[in-house]
Amino acid sequence: MVDQGQREQLLHLVFGGELTNLDRVEFRDLDKLDIVGIYPNYAAAYAAWKAKAQQTVDNAHMRYFIVHLHRLLDPQMDQRAKR
Repeated sequence: MVDQGQREQLLHLVFGGELTNLDRVEFRDLDKLDIVGIYPNYAAAYAAWKAKAQQTVDNAHMRYFIVHLHRLLDPQMDQRAKR
């Protein structure tokens, strides 16, 4: 349980790589995936995602993603948060 003064960790993963085709998410080389990091909330993950996306803007096939790890670790967390 989280104290009132603490915020619940909602872990997010930021990663990216070069796509084989712009029409689907299939990476050219899985060994070259860029694991940017795991962040405690969406805002921090978004800032990291945006920075990496801006660094690779010249490569149209390079894409970065934010994965909501907290939803994978505890699928019912979102339901409890809505109550």
